[in-house]
Amino acid sequence: MSMFERIPRIRPKAERRYRTPLTLHQLWMVSLSAPVRPDKDASRTTLYPFTRIDDDKARRRLAGQWESGTRDELLGWLGALARSGFREQARARVGVAPLAWDIALYADIARCGFAAGLLSEADAWNLLKNVVPQVAGTYNTWQEYADHYLLGLSVWHEGAQGTPSESLIAPRDVADAHMKSLLDPANRKSPWHRAPLDVIRRPDRPADRSRTSGAPGRPE
Repeated sequence: MSMFERIPRIRPKAERRYRTPLTLHQLWMVSLSAPVRPDKDASRTTLYPFTRIDDDKARRRLAGQWESGTRDELLGWLGALARSGFREQARARVGVAPLAWDIALYADIARCGFAAGLLSEADAWNLLKNVVPQVAGTYNTWQEYADHYLLGLSVWHEGAQGTPSESLIAPRDVADAHMKSLLDPANRKSPWHRAPLDVIRRPDRPADRSRTSGAPGRPE
């Protein structure tokens, strides 16, 4: 093996492939999945879920975490999360159904489905649009959304202790730190500050690219 064969291939940036800026409503929909992935390679400004193009990573994630390798399997999970998801289990245990927990997972899966080639761009946007009324009718701020997500996470971890599912979602301390960062007014890169939760109730317009570094992009 030559020296050059050992050099890891640098994957193209998602923002270079998908250059069309998101509208505020699109950024808002993408932001529904923001709590799920504290990873540094998670994209907050494109429909594509990673900062660099890695379709195989999306396929591995769907197969390993959701046992989804086909479009039908993916749509089955999305339908279940939209209808009742895991929040009804939480309601039975703590008396509250944290919608944000299921919607964040839903949005993350939809974006991975697009990256994996199981969904077209139009499919992914339409699936995200389908859950807008639920979220807009339940929450007024991202803080409320974050609180419900963390509640769902806590119930998940309690039920998953000692099982393979325990490692699928970030530990609570990691999630707390990530949520604090997303909500921090000083974090100019947070999509939640660029697209406040109530912006979805107003007419759409281009997202303000001056509030973050780099140009956001929309899949072609």
